[in-house]
Amino acid sequence: MVSVFSSEEFTTRLQSVQQRMAERGWSALVVADPANLYYLTGYNAWSFYVPQCAVVPAEGGVHLFLRAMDAHGAAHTAVLPDDRIHAYPEDLVHRPDIHPYDDIAAQCRELNIFVDNPDVVVAMELDAHFLSVRGFQAVQRAIPRTRIVDSEELVNWVRLVKSPAEQDELRAAGAVADRAMTVALEGVRSGRRECDVVADIQSAQTISVGGVGGDYPAFVPLLPTGDSADTPHLTWTDRVLRRGEATTIELAGVRNRYHAPLARTVCLGPPSAKLLDCAKATNEGMEAALGSMKPGAAGADVHAAFTDVIAAHGLSKESRIGYSVGIGFPPDWGERTVSLRAGEETVLAPGMAFHVILGMWMDGWAYELSESVLVTEHLPEPLTSRPRQLIVNE
Repeated sequence: MVSVFSSEEFTTRLQSVQQRMAERGWSALVVADPANLYYLTGYNAWSFYVPQCAVVPAEGGVHLFLRAMDAHGAAHTAVLPDDRIHAYPEDLVHRPDIHPYDDIAAQCRELNIFVDNPDVVVAMELDAHFLSVRGFQAVQRAIPRTRIVDSEELVNWVRLVKSPAEQDELRAAGAVADRAMTVALEGVRSGRRECDVVADIQSAQTISVGGVGGDYPAFVPLLPTGDSADTPHLTWTDRVLRRGEATTIELAGVRNRYHAPLARTVCLGPPSAKLLDCAKATNEGMEAALGSMKPGAAGADVHAAFTDVIAAHGLSKESRIGYSVGIGFPPDWGERTVSLRAGEETVLAPGMAFHVILGMWMDGWAYELSESVLVTEHLPEPLTSRPRQLIVNE
């Protein structure tokens, strides 16, 4: 079994989840988010495109349910004994008449993890990207009298405060992000194709430097350019970069599934006055936001610190300015818990990690600046070291 984390750390994670389950009166929790599977078991493979899950009982160890070909090799990453790694048959994949969760639920009943009883409550990750409606219906059929509830991202919330070992992984991810962004900013030049810049970025995200190799990111590099920069989630084309355009670059460094996202903006040739003014206001707003990220502050306080600064420059931003990060699998590197926005009451604590993303998407242009940081006892610790400024390449 291979894991960068100790068995004691996995035990602590499971105990934290089971304690919260007990507070809610749940007898079992079905975990479908691959980031949560990794957090609880160490299991790490590109197998989440087919049904798979971990089931956490109220007491005892986690059980992992996988497609047969994936269960065969799960011990390479999962820190579980063989008797808690279960396979469902290969002939259940992509069938209209039966679903893998039919078999998973049947196995859970045989193991006495699922009990069909109106006094029992089973929670499922009903908003997880990889739990389908058919999967939920299969569990419902197996235990028709049992109450099934939404887990409301319970495991995600347990993940919010990172252990010292997790913080070290985030720092390593930050080093990967630094070198990838350095390559990206140097690569955006007039006459180059967007796809060629991205090829360089993806190499830099992976290649080993100083003994640290990169992992694949949950997002591909985002490279909105020119007029299309006014929207955040465009990828790349094979078009040629031209002088006078600005490109926003958003990428992540990844180490053992821990993500440190980073965004910067590069302009080819002299930037316009409006871009310069927006960059100045946004950079000041970043300093204010980071200066407010101290234990005891609420997410809304961080948002207010930023918006107050940009309002003085005549600017506003409707969307959130950040979110918690850590483990990530496609299609998202966010943890889907705390957002830095108006009304967010969650109080910051040391060990939390955030991507503070200040995207100012205007009409036909944009300025984007972001930092990934760890909350500490004092000011936040940036995970990367790139200068916070508009980059101009001639």
